[in-house]
Amino acid sequence: MNTYFIALEWLEKIMIPCFFKAIFHSDCPGCGLQRSLFLLLRGNFFESLQMYWATIPILLMFAFLMLHLKFNYKFGNTILIILYSINGILIFCNYFYKLTNQN
Repeated sequence: MNTYFIALEWLEKIMIPCFFKAIFHSDCPGCGLQRSLFLLLRGNFFESLQMYWATIPILLMFAFLMLHLKFNYKFGNTILIILYSINGILIFCNYFYKLTNQN
């Protein structure tokens, strides 16, 4: 078995539990992000999007943030504010969808 997949399996075993869900018995706005990230790392792109809509935009935002910190783009701050807003909207919509469609 590939070392990459062995490491992924180990990380999946030590995933951080959601304290919000443990206390309030309801999903938090971030519930699903870890599982979505693991699905993405395994190459399951569409399953990752179904699990948590904002995973890929969040990763792209952090990648742009790192580039902006390194190269200090002229309109980087404005672009980051737009990306933060888009991610906030996606997270809110995903949370609202999960709350209204829970079994």
